[in-house]
Formats: sequence, C-alpha cells, structure tokens
Amino acid sequence: MIAKTILLVEDNLDDIELTLRALKKNNIKNEITVVNDGVEALDYLFGTGKYSGRDLTVMPAVILLDLKLPRLGGIEVLRRIRATELTKFLPVVILTSSKEEQDIVNGYSLGVNSYVRKPVDFNQFAEAVSHLELYWLLLNESPPVR
Repeated sequence: MIAKTILLVEDNLDDIELTLRALKKNNIKNEITVVNDGVEALDYLFGTGKYSGRDLTVMPAVILLDLKLPRLGGIEVLRRIRATELTKFLPVVILTSSKEEQDIVNGYSLGVNSYVRKPVDFNQFAEAVSHLELYWLLLNESPPVR
C-alpha cells in the first residue's frame, strides 16, 4: 500500500517549519511534499515542470494550501485543481493566516473542503494540525484517482 502523502503549499519558511514541527509533534509519519508557490503546486499535481514524469496515479491524501503565494495565489490554484478531472476531488484545506471574509467565501465557492486559520500560538497550531491529520488522513474516504 502506498503511504498517504500530504502536499504543503506554503512560501513562508517559518510557517513551513512550524507546520512540519506540528506534524512531527503529532507523530504524523506521512510523506510531506513542500512546494513554495502556486505554480510549483500545479506542476507537482499535473506532472509538469520539474515534476515532469511524476506518477500521476499517486496523488496527495490532502493538500494544505496557503492563500498568499508568489507567482500564483492559492485561490487560483484551487480554481485550477477543481477545474480538472484528475484533481477535482482531492481534499484541499486552506491553511492561512488570512482573516479576510472574502477569502473564506471565495474558497468555499470554489469547493475547498475546509478553511483553517493558522493560530499564532504553536500549541494551538499543533492541536489544529492533529485534528487535520485525524480527519483527512485517517477518517476521510477520498474517491479513487482516475
């Protein structure tokens, strides 16, 4: 059985480190692929650019998507994920510090599965990550990749 992977789409090095520490603290052993902007996220998902030739039958169990990204923002990444048969059912969790109501509305309008605001406190953040892991990696049943 192929281990369930997590795709972390985040450009802030501190937030990447914080997320990885929170995953480790919660004994989440899943492989984690980190990409630093929206273009790289789409390259990974669609097997283009530096990910050309990647096995597209192996998709992440969940995508943790920041909104404020260089080159291509998170909302546009979500739009493209949902517009393609290959990726439209992938679980996507917006994990952001944005408190903008419009970001929440846009995310849900485009089919995000969950919107989580990053807590500033590490312990709160680690707890939020443990809930994400429990639900998206253990309990949730995703449709098969076509």
